[in-house]
Parts: sequence; C-alpha cells; structure tokens
Amino acid sequence: MSQSLLDSHVLILNRFYMAIRVVDVRRTLTLLYRQCAEVISHEAGQFISYDFDSWCEMSQLNAIEKQPGDDFIQAVGFEMQVPRIARLTRFDRMPLQTVRFNRKNLFARDEHTCQYCGKDYPTHKLSLDHVVPRSQGGPTTWENIVACCLRCNSRKGGRTPKQAGMKLRTKPSKPRFNPLVTHSVDDPRYDCWKTFLPAAG
Repeated sequence: MSQSLLDSHVLILNRFYMAIRVVDVRRTLTLLYRQCAEVISHEAGQFISYDFDSWCEMSQLNAIEKQPGDDFIQAVGFEMQVPRIARLTRFDRMPLQTVRFNRKNLFARDEHTCQYCGKDYPTHKLSLDHVVPRSQGGPTTWENIVACCLRCNSRKGGRTPKQAGMKLRTKPSKPRFNPLVTHSVDDPRYDCWKTFLPAAG
C-alpha cells in the first residue's frame, strides 16, 4: 500500500502559488526534506503551509483520528500523511503552457483505453499506434498517435484504420491541459487542487 501511495500525485506550485506540474509523493518528500518546498494543506476552508518538520508533527496528530480520504505512509516510528499540494519556495517561473508529448501523458489522455477495441489495459499492455502509419507519411504528433492494445496494434499493422477495417473510437487531439492533472481532479482526494486549476474545476 505504501509503495502505491508513494507513486500517487502531488500538485506542485511555484513560489507565487501557480500550478506548474504534477509529481509523485516520493519526489515531493525529497523536496520537503531538502527544504526546497513546503506542504500546502487545506484545512477548514483555508490553505496552511508546513515545512518538513511541522508536517511530520501534524501527521502524527492527524494519524490519531484519520479522516476519510486521508492517506498515510509508514515512516520510521510514525505515520506520515500524504500531501496533496506542495509549493516550491525558491522557484518563480511561470507554468509551461505546452503539454509534453510522451507515453505517460498520451496514455492518460486516452484513459489507458485501446482506441480501437475500447478495452482498458495496464500500461505494459499498451503501445502507441500511428493512425496514419509512418510508412504512409503519418507524423508522430498528438493528432496522429493513439493508445492501442498489443492485439489491435498487431491486427492493424502498417495500415490506416480504414484499410484495416477498424474503427477509431475518438479522434486524437492535443490536450489543452496536462491529462494527469485533469484526470486527478476527478478523484475526491484531489478536490483541493481545483482552487489552483480553475480551468479543470
């Protein structure tokens, strides 16, 4: 359980409280311990900041009466509450507007669903498919790549969906916002993100 919680998402803000990226809990704890970031906690309608030591103390108090939706990981001698938001204390760059094109974001955009058969798959059973194959001049872009299961990828081969007699479930497009952020706010645990992501709220 603790391992999966270490891989869960934390929204990272810059020094001016602007959302800039999503990282895992493991990376966040490293930033906190190195005093490069602080936890931003939503409590009774307010956002309160904690450095690493005060967050450890607060975690011990919260562990006595755990609230629904709170997650804890086992530290040495106590349980540490999993933070949802952290603010970088020395980073003031503006958030990047471009969504990075990579496997993780593309699978998130397509919700880990094969865009041909419609079935959900774990990451290791998905591949990237060029809708218009590279051999036919298809580019490697958001608009021409979809998540595809290994079986459908093999069936389609180096053909277009029409040539292979297969139907594409949705037309691929470049997402306006990071798909990991967009999907995370659908999880009640990440409701506190919506204040910093008005477009996703």
